[in-house]
Amino acid sequence: MHRLFIFSLGLVLAACSSVQYNLPPVSADVDGDRRAGKFIWHDLISDDPEGTETFYSALFGWEFRSLELLGASYWIISLDGKPIAGMVDQSGVAAKRDISQWMSVMAVPNAEEAVSVVSKAGGRVLREPVSIGDRGTIAVFADAQGAYFATLTTVDGDPVDESSLPAEGAFLWHELWTSDVDDATSLYSALGDLDAEALEGTSPDGSAIDFRVLRSEELTRAGIRSLPEPEMPSLWMPYLRVKSFERLEVLLSEVDDLGGEVLVPAVSRPSGGYVAVIAGPSGAPIALQTWGDEQSLIEDL
Repeated sequence: MHRLFIFSLGLVLAACSSVQYNLPPVSADVDGDRRAGKFIWHDLISDDPEGTETFYSALFGWEFRSLELLGASYWIISLDGKPIAGMVDQSGVAAKRDISQWMSVMAVPNAEEAVSVVSKAGGRVLREPVSIGDRGTIAVFADAQGAYFATLTTVDGDPVDESSLPAEGAFLWHELWTSDVDDATSLYSALGDLDAEALEGTSPDGSAIDFRVLRSEELTRAGIRSLPEPEMPSLWMPYLRVKSFERLEVLLSEVDDLGGEVLVPAVSRPSGGYVAVIAGPSGAPIALQTWGDEQSLIEDL
């Protein structure tokens, strides 16, 4: 689908391994509880931070705040004053290739146990657990199919589950596109203590989709599906909410002029609404999903 689906996260981790950061918590809305298996943060590694800021600020109204960190450039990304993600400047990393990408971060209660679960399932530990101050302890992995993701054990508990839909431009959904749905389902079910359910689905061309949903506390945390294209590498795809198909059409019409690229035009989705895949100026892919105010909450996605 796009050349930047292929990357090497290990280069980032090797370059940053000697630097200790104190990052703020992912949310102030916590109650001390652990919500294993919930995706609670997102980091964008960008080779074009200035262009990325311009792109997402114009498209969704994201706000970028730079933090002063030793040896690295990092921004907190907020929407309507609420932190939703971070951005790392790739130029400060000794990478030999473009590694721009979105990194989805899953909550786990114990970082060392996460290392054990991933290792036993045939995955790779790309960054051993390390404290990043007030944010907690982070570790970075590749699963057995090569999909990259991170885990975070927060200091004061994980963000509470909201009773309303996220704002337009906020993160709505997380989906693993993988070459081995059974194997991946086994790993993430164990990692997040999640229940898995198989659902029937078909792609726009009529072919069958092997699709699973992962649930905890009666909430749907993520989806796992077979690869849309056989030659694609496995990856976690984050989804941003768009309120309507008409709004999605407007956003897609603006992507090229803002320095991005429409990778997959809008197509209907079996669970409802439409989805498209875009990339910002850095080339990191992200999905846009229509989900209206009148539709059910995220647990029904």
